[in-house]
Amino acid sequence: MAALNPIAKRIHNVSPDPVRLTLDDGTTATFHVTGAEFFQQEFQAEGTRADDNADYRFVSSEDNESVLVGRKGPADDGWSMVGAVVDVEPADAA
Repeated sequence: MAALNPIAKRIHNVSPDPVRLTLDDGTTATFHVTGAEFFQQEFQAEGTRADDNADYRFVSSEDNESVLVGRKGPADDGWSMVGAVVDVEPADAA
């Protein structure tokens, strides 16, 4: 079996404690991730961001090389792609 995505493993290991994620566009924010699970190699989780009122979803990419972030606004505008996670650390370490 192939290795699990290291970013996904780190998110899984830190949650449910707050996690500080850096995205590929340079954005850094603190998220409260819940329901982080692996289905074989595939990763998925849900969460909220500390500074807005939207829902977030975290999933592994089709090739399992990235963890992608989607955002659903509070006005039920549907899901939009936010970016890919490039760094993970516990929020209290920032």
